[in-house]
Amino acid sequence: MILADKIIENRKKNGWSQEELAEKLGVSRQSVSKWEGAQAVPDLKKILQLSEIFGVSTDYLIRDEIEEAPTQELAPVDNGLEETVRSVSMEEASAFLEQNETASRTISTGVMMCILSPVPLILLQQLASIGYIPMEETIAEIIGTAILLVIIAIAVGLFIREGMRGKRFEYLEQIDIDTEYGVNGMVKERRDAYAETHSRRLIIGVMMCIISSVPLLGIQAVKYSNNSDLLPALGIALLLILCACGVRLIVLTSIKQGGFDRLLEEGDYTRLNKKAGKYDGIYWAIATAVYLGWSFTSSRWEYTWIVWPVAGVLFVAYREIMKSIVRSR
Repeated sequence: MILADKIIENRKKNGWSQEELAEKLGVSRQSVSKWEGAQAVPDLKKILQLSEIFGVSTDYLIRDEIEEAPTQELAPVDNGLEETVRSVSMEEASAFLEQNETASRTISTGVMMCILSPVPLILLQQLASIGYIPMEETIAEIIGTAILLVIIAIAVGLFIREGMRGKRFEYLEQIDIDTEYGVNGMVKERRDAYAETHSRRLIIGVMMCIISSVPLLGIQAVKYSNNSDLLPALGIALLLILCACGVRLIVLTSIKQGGFDRLLEEGDYTRLNKKAGKYDGIYWAIATAVYLGWSFTSSRWEYTWIVWPVAGVLFVAYREIMKSIVRSR
């Protein structure tokens, strides 16, 4: 086993990201990345530091023929239980990335459908109230609500289907992994190739969410001059459409990028973050309940979408609190 693989193995066993290891060594993350990619070799001083940090001998680090580290002392386990480390082969990693690609498209489409679901209800109610369609307002509301529920049901079906398909890869989030030789290089190569697309999709998605209110503001101004009762409903519909498209791009690229991070155990998928993210599903379930409850009780869909960016900001604080709790244990 070469030095690069030993650094990767021991960093992951201790649950550190590249950034965390770099901070302990007083170097940049790029330096650690080059060491792990066998593009550079740490100097003697850094090898001595690595030996102390990992609790292994320098012979183990610099001699390729020594595969095991008998003197290695692993960092204490946070929950007091023995941790399981599972090996991930090249075939498993490739299959996961392919499944994650499909999941990113399906789940992001489902999220977009949930945001768009009230559009038919809003338009039908407004068209019926001003007499543009020969239908009582109550009937229009019932039909619009039925369409809304059908769209949400389809979206939930997509979520469940992808959840079942991805069940065989759940271990990537639940336990620590040790990738076989060559896997890290393959994943990093794909991640680097996708980096520009990821940035572009993320920027466009955020911009669309920010400007989603512009059509509503513009239509409101036109309404005052033309006195059209239909324009506000159209403004809300355009707001939701822009927001839905923007959120779809953000979710799609975040899931795809998250797939690379899972295999590399970086970003939100370091060993510390895995423990801290144990209750993420509950957090987002509560956020969804708040959004739907507020939306249905107030019927102010043009405002309730603000739940999602607020939930996103609060999620960062929630994660930091959870990480502090895990560290204290």
